[in-house]
Amino acid sequence: MTGERARQIDVGRLPEDVADLIDALGPGENLVLTRDGDPIAMVSGTGVRPEPPRTDYDDVTVVATAMKLSASARMSLSAELGSGYLVLDLHSAPATADVLLVPPVSPQLIGGLRAKFPKARVVLAEVEDAELGVSYHGPVRRLLDAGAETYLTSANVPHLARQLDHAVTQRQQLAAGTAAPLEISPADS
Repeated sequence: MTGERARQIDVGRLPEDVADLIDALGPGENLVLTRDGDPIAMVSGTGVRPEPPRTDYDDVTVVATAMKLSASARMSLSAELGSGYLVLDLHSAPATADVLLVPPVSPQLIGGLRAKFPKARVVLAEVEDAELGVSYHGPVRRLLDAGAETYLTSANVPHLARQLDHAVTQRQQLAAGTAAPLEISPADS
């Protein structure tokens, strides 16, 4: 089927004897389906037996992406993270994923994702990579692009005071006492 997506049915939904016939097909062998003796469809054996999905991820940190990423973007992220990480699409990741990478979304969606991945650390990310076709701008990036210099998240006023003092004094030390605007690191660094 060129240009069309083939419809699928899980062989487990078929009667056992039909599933056995399909399972027994070798490469290039066909099973003709008939109705009242007339052929109506054909099932062809591919000879390819897909490996069962991996269920043991103890040796790597599994990152489930809730962002629509191409395979090349996901592979690039995985390669940049290194061999200790496995980056999977949200739909193919196990419920035991360690990290859930999401773009800025609603609190309700975060709650739903937390239910699906109860042990995962949820990490919000805004990213722009034109080369890989990834664009997830959010409110923080828009505010920083508009001229905001720092974004602080604080649980209470004393924590805010410490963060603010650190942001102001650290910036003065870096700029030798002059007010130099902070920048977001370029995507390639």
